[in-house]
Amino acid sequence: MIKLVYCVRRKQDLPQEEFHRYWYEVHGPLVRKYAQALRIRRYVQVHTLNSPINQALGQQRGCQVEPYDGLAELWWDSMDDFLSAAQTPEGREAARALAEDEARFIDHARSTLFLAEDKEIIG
Repeated sequence: MIKLVYCVRRKQDLPQEEFHRYWYEVHGPLVRKYAQALRIRRYVQVHTLNSPINQALGQQRGCQVEPYDGLAELWWDSMDDFLSAAQTPEGREAARALAEDEARFIDHARSTLFLAEDKEIIG
């Protein structure tokens, strides 16, 4: 399987609680709606907790980068499935709709995404 990991930061004028609510209640169902067109097998949102422990953990390890507000993980059966999904009219429409919605709550310039492959150590 292939995974897209999307480390997201909210728009700076968007309160943290509103970001998490919108991402989960509005964007999540939108991804579900388009999952078949994009051949997405699994989608998980990881919401960063608002806890002083997060700051302490970062300081403990010398992290200098501002924490992300969360990350999304999306899985495909193969790289071919990932690449071919955007080649259909339905896939292109789905990708356009999701990007348009992301622009409402994600600060793309301060976020990052990459393709990855899981290597299980503890199962």
